[in-house]
Formats: sequence, structure tokens, C-alpha cells
Amino acid sequence: MNRAYYEASVKTFLSQSEIQILGFLATNNQFRLEELQRNTWIKQIQILKRELAGIQGGYILFEYTIPRIGNRIDTVLLYNGLIFLFEFKVGEYQFSEEAKDQVIDYALDLKNFHKESHDQKIIPIVVATNASHLLFHGHFSKDGIFDVVLCNDKNISKLMEHFSQYFSDSIIDPKKWRDSIYMPTPTIIEAAQALYRGHSVAEISRSDAGATNLTATTNAINRIIEDSKRNCKKSICLVTGVPGSGKTLAGLNIANERHRFDETEHAVFLSGNQPLVDVLQEALARDEFKHNGTPKSAALRKAKSFIQIIHHFRDDAISVPNAPIEKVAIFDEAQRAWDKPSLDNFMKRKKGISDFGMSEPEFLIRIMNRHDDWAVIVCLIGGGQEINTGEAGIKEWFEALRNKFPNWCIFVSDRLEDNEYIGDQALEQYLSGLDYQIVEDLHLSVSLRSFRSEKVSEFVKALLDVDLNHAKAVYQDLQKNYPIVMTRDIVKAKHWVQTHARGTERYGITASSGARRLRKYGVWVQSKIEAKNWFLNAKQDVRSSYFLEETATEFDIQGLELDWTIICWDANMRFEHTAFQYYDFKGAKWQRVNNLVAKSYIKNTYRVLLTRARQGFVIFVPPGDEDDYSRPREYYDGIYEYLKLIGIESID
Repeated sequence: MNRAYYEASVKTFLSQSEIQILGFLATNNQFRLEELQRNTWIKQIQILKRELAGIQGGYILFEYTIPRIGNRIDTVLLYNGLIFLFEFKVGEYQFSEEAKDQVIDYALDLKNFHKESHDQKIIPIVVATNASHLLFHGHFSKDGIFDVVLCNDKNISKLMEHFSQYFSDSIIDPKKWRDSIYMPTPTIIEAAQALYRGHSVAEISRSDAGATNLTATTNAINRIIEDSKRNCKKSICLVTGVPGSGKTLAGLNIANERHRFDETEHAVFLSGNQPLVDVLQEALARDEFKHNGTPKSAALRKAKSFIQIIHHFRDDAISVPNAPIEKVAIFDEAQRAWDKPSLDNFMKRKKGISDFGMSEPEFLIRIMNRHDDWAVIVCLIGGGQEINTGEAGIKEWFEALRNKFPNWCIFVSDRLEDNEYIGDQALEQYLSGLDYQIVEDLHLSVSLRSFRSEKVSEFVKALLDVDLNHAKAVYQDLQKNYPIVMTRDIVKAKHWVQTHARGTERYGITASSGARRLRKYGVWVQSKIEAKNWFLNAKQDVRSSYFLEETATEFDIQGLELDWTIICWDANMRFEHTAFQYYDFKGAKWQRVNNLVAKSYIKNTYRVLLTRARQGFVIFVPPGDEDDYSRPREYYDGIYEYLKLIGIESID
């Protein structure tokens, strides 16, 4: 498929008839050509023929496709070393915010992910054909994208003359630009939608050397599945990865690829993370409705067969003794599965089952073990991601395999021995008595979330471990492309994310669920957000993250991401002398936390919050209040001074 429906030098474009050009556009159009689209193309051709008649050189492309998600730019013009992006609104008198966001999103996508555009100046333009004025004052941002230009259909030639006079650059090779390597890093929501529509991981993920292990991990899992299927074996894979490295993406891809009803090989992606499941199911249903017109209710039912909350899968298995339809089950955040006491307690309270007698890992393996021939379990494991009481870590998976399912083949990442996954115990203790194979490709070592820098998770680990010198060094490197700042003023924090975000880049407020004394600043963690609205709804919706009114906690945001975040740091994790100390606000006062597991949950809470932003974040450290015994300055000054020692820039 051609990336553009029509392309030619401006000279050739001017020499061809409207019918010829329309013929190329119609031929390359993959969809039914509606009369409205046909008339819009004709009007664009007429306008551009008139407005470009006086220019020398240049190359024009109509309907240039952005590979990742299939969006198309109305017109791209490569001229005098500049990239002009035109979004036409034929017949419009006003410049809508939606149109401005749309064209700046195109510019950002090319700048960040399209190799041949990375070092070029890009001018995004909205053409409201019936508008009465021209507005192209503004400036180029640090990354070379100009402010959105607004013009009507009679000002394009003036615009071209202005930018060529003041900003021209070395000529761009049009063929090289058109065929440029495209290296996207979509959000998990965009990725799920693209995979569901039939795109491959290779199409929607970066192809640079630092991130190739995403494909390698997918291939390794597929080889294990094929071998298990061919030889009637039951296998379990434990996939590790740093925060944002694509574990969920790899899992969704496997579930999508193995979704083969005709081969009796159904696969399902399971997660105990309710907000993640709600958001992904809703995103897939909205996308299905948008692209195929499928009624929302039907689209949602279809999405729920692909992505399920793990508790529904578990509860269904309790009610029947049969093997599930799924032969491949992918468990996201497998380290968060419940231990035996927690599941016993839940079953007694919610199901009336006394002495259930199993941990969640044991029961989930037991469900898949019902198959007579073959089955595969893929456990996606995040390091340092346990954030709630009763989460078993990976120990329970190995205990269940050792004691109940010795016939299962076990494949583990070579990085499973890191302390983020097994704590202070030796890996040999976990694997003792088990038949296992180590597969290097089952580890995802590079963060894809932070496409501007792959060192965010390294920085966060150093910060939380109080590895001061390493944190300083990584921070200095990060600042080149990934801004991290701090403030003691929540208003300044909000202004910072609002001014840094462009187009539809999403931003929002986050805080620890234990941040109970931030209500004065409008940060009320006790008020529950509705994740699908917070993450998916547009800027105009007061329920969306954009309004900066509702706060997402670690439970809402784990596994998901924003472009820019505000991280509100409360006194539940303070810096005192040379170390972090942990507290829980109970009743009317803070109480010190001494239990090691409880401490790790608080630390992991901040690990989650500090690794949610794709492009940068601001940390809000409250100033404290000497008139409030629960919020004195001393509780917060230590945090601020520690962050200052690391070198984090203050915007106060």
C-alpha cells in the first residue's frame, strides 16, 4: 500500500488535470468513496493549484498515511527544506480546537517517530476555507514545530512566501522522506486498538535496536506455544520487564495472535487490574464503533471476550468443572495474584465458600490444567509492582508448580533473579526441585513508555533506593529530552503540564492512595475516579484527566500512562536524615510503618506514579502548614531537599 494516495512534484501537480489527480486519489483509497469526500478532494485540488502556481520546486502528497494508527494527513508539502502539513476544513468559517489539535498531533507524530522528519522544521496549518483572516505569527518550539497556523483558502501563497523567506532550510529528498523508517511508541490504549484492527507489533512499535526485544519476546512465547501444541505439553512462561517495557503490549499481542476459534485455540488476556481492563474494553468498543459502525453494546461484548477481568474468569471456573475454552491464558501483573489467606478470605466473604485452600496462582494453573492435551500460561511480571496487601509476588506460582503440577514445563527470564522480582531470596530457592529452562528473550529491558528517554525507570529506581550519585547522573542525562521538575505550588504544577502538552497529549494529577493530607490542595484521593472517562474522554469533559480536578492513584493508573503527569508527594513517604521513612494516616494522625512488606507497598506506590509519564512530569511537594499538626513543614521539607540534592529543577 502506498503511504500517500497521490504524490508528485508541484510542477507535475500543476500540469495535471483535476480529473487525473482525483483518479489517483480514488484508486488508492481503500474505502468506499463518498460524495462528500470526492467534493472535498476536488476543492482542495482547486485551491492548491491556484495558490501554488507561483512557487518554484516543492513536492506534494495527498492523504499521507501515519503508519501506526492509520490516520491520514490531508496534504503534506515539502518546500524549501520545510514540512508543511495542511488540515483542510472546506466550507468552514471558524478554526475549531479539534482541528488545531488534529494537525498538531500529526506534527508531533512525525517529529517523534518519523526518522526523516526528526531534524526538520514542521509547520502545521488549519485551512478553514471561508475564514476571514490569516494568522501565522508564532514561533518554533525547541523541537522545531511551529505554532498552529490559521489561514483561509486565499492566504496559502502568502504563508508559503513568509516561511520560505525567513526559515528555509536544506532541501528534503521527497522519496527518502516518503519512505522514511517509522518508529512509533503508542500508548497501551492505542496499541490495543491497533492490534485489534490487525496491525502487527512491528507496525506499531519502535524498530530501533534498543527496543527489538519486544519482537524477540513475542517470538519466544510463540515458539513455546507452538511446541506445547505440537507435543501436547502444558507450559508456563514467566516474562519479566522494567516498567513501561511493553509487557502488557506483548501480552495483548499474543492474545490477539492466538485468538483462533477455527483452530480451537482461543486465547484471552486476563488482568486483576480493574481500571486497566475497563479502559481497554471501552477503548476497543469505541474504536470498533468509530471504524466499523458496530453498535456499542455488541462491540463491548466482543472486547470482553478478548480482555477480561481475572476474577470473572476465576469465578466462572468455580461454577463448572470443565476446561475453559481458552488454551492460552495471559495473566498481566502476575506478581499481584492473591496469596492463600487473601483468596480464602475473599471466597468466604463473597462466595460463601469456607476453607477454599488455594492461592490464586494455584487455582489459575488448576483451571488451565483441566485441558487433556495442551495449554500455555503466560505470566507477565513487573519488578517492584506489588502495591496491595495480599499480593503474593511470584513465590506462590513456583510453590503451586512444585507441589501440585510437576508435569508443567517452566520457562523463565534470565533476569528473574533481580531483587525487584524475588527480593532478598536466591533464585535457586524459588526454583528448587523444578524442571525449568532459562530463556533470555523473556525479559524486556527497555522502557517503551518514555520514548524520549529509556532511562526513566533507572532514574526512579536510583531515586527510591537513595542511590544519590547514580540518580544525579541519570537525571542530568534525562533532562536533555525528558523534563522532570518540582514545585511547592499546585497551581504552578498545573500550569506546567498544561503549557508543555500540545494537541491531544494527555495530562493529569496522580497521587498515592495513602496521600490523605492533600485535600487542601484539591487532591482528594478518597474520591474514586471512573478510569474509562478519566483516560479516554476529551478535553471538554469535566470527568477527563485534562480538567485536573480528579486525582488518579496507583490503583487507577498502574499499567496505563499519560504524556505528562503531576505527582503529588505526601508525608506517607518522607525523607528523614538519609533515608525514606514510611507512614500511614489513620484516624487523625500519622503512624509510622515498620512492617517490611507494608513499607515495600508504599515504596512501590511511588515507583508506579513516577513511571507513568511518557514525556515528563512535575513533582508537587506541599509547603506544609505550621498551623496544622498533620501537615507541618518538616514532614515535607526533607522530601524537597532530597530531590534538590539529586538536582531536580524547581519552577518556584
